[in-house]
Amino acid sequence: MKIVERGNELATRLYGDRKLRGNLELLRYRVLGAEIDKGLLFKAVVYFILINVAFIYIKPILYMVTTMVKDAKNILDPSVIWVPRSLYWGHLQEASEMLNYGRSFLISVSLASSVAVLQVVSCAIAGYAFARLDFPFKKLWGALLLFTFIMPPQITILPSIMLFKSFGWLNTFLPMVVPALFGHGLKGALFVIIYRSFYSTLPKELDEAARMDGAGPFRMFFRVMFPIARSATVVVVLFSFVWNWNDFYFPSLYMFTAENVPLSITLARMAGEMKLAEGAGEITVYAEAIKMAASFLIIMPLLVVYLFAQRWFIEGVERSGLVE
Repeated sequence: MKIVERGNELATRLYGDRKLRGNLELLRYRVLGAEIDKGLLFKAVVYFILINVAFIYIKPILYMVTTMVKDAKNILDPSVIWVPRSLYWGHLQEASEMLNYGRSFLISVSLASSVAVLQVVSCAIAGYAFARLDFPFKKLWGALLLFTFIMPPQITILPSIMLFKSFGWLNTFLPMVVPALFGHGLKGALFVIIYRSFYSTLPKELDEAARMDGAGPFRMFFRVMFPIARSATVVVVLFSFVWNWNDFYFPSLYMFTAENVPLSITLARMAGEMKLAEGAGEITVYAEAIKMAASFLIIMPLLVVYLFAQRWFIEGVERSGLVE
């Protein structure tokens, strides 16, 4: 009997040890995973990093939104930092009046849209030529294209101002619009490189089939190549629109005394006026809230555009080869 009892006890102990080892192995499998990037520990670390990085970018927007809806009582209360006790929307109206928002908004939309459309056409043609056609000194022109991409714009700004002044284009939109017609302008070289990268991935059979049908280079581009490059076009349109919308450097140099200016210039002028008022002792407790409201009015259209276009934008970045 003792031998049987000891045998049962030993079997029970062995079964318990196996079950414990099985549970530990299952726990290890779930925590670490069969591969290092499949376990809960790896995912937890990744999410921790992503949340912290996202907070770095989201925090200024949260501060901007919470500050612009504070009234005087919440602004003067040191205990109110993020969540105001009451909402006040008057700062948005005051910032809109100071920015002359309606007129400046239409100017910004017109300028950014026209430059984006012109850069799409010109940069697509240039990228197609670099990717699919043979012409003299092709490598030299490609090297010069890269040089214009890495060269700081501050180097050429003074000659550009003198050139446009001789044309009588200062205080107009022509210094920003006309260069885009020739694939130049803000980040134009990058857009040419994006299109060249996309067209280089297309099979050569497309060119051969088009030539057999009697299509020349221009017809081949407009009837075959350009419609295919929809993903690259989405990337170029969004990049060009956003960069020209946010651009302050070139409009401030070419339109420094103009009356009808985009939102980036009106924001700078408003900040300068409020700084002068602050120096004269006329600043109010609402100054910070008004600045935040003006900033929100400027970035709000971009947030709306990205909200509706993010899927096409992400697909375009992947298909155009920009991530490579």
